Amino acid sequence: MAQFNTCSLPSRSYFEALEAAERRALHSFFDQHVIEDDELGYIALDEGDYNALPAHLAARVVHTVHGAMLDEF
Repeated sequence: MAQFNTCSLPSRSYFEALEAAERRALHSFFDQHVIEDDELGYIALDEGDYNALPAHLAARVVHTVHGAMLDEF
C-alpha cells in the first residue's frame, strides 16, 4: 500500500515518507521503498503490493528499508 504525503517542502515529504517506510518495514516481510514523484514529492511504497517493482517505479527509488519480519520460524 502506498502512502501519499502532500507537502510543499520536498525535504519534509522525503522524511515523512522515510518515517512511514521505516515504521511499516518493522511489520512486513517486504521491502519498503521511498519513491520520488514529480507531483507528490516522495511516497512510501510497499514492494508486496507490486511483486517485483515495475521498471518505471524502480527507476525512481531513492531509498529502501528492508522488511524486518522473518519467515524462518
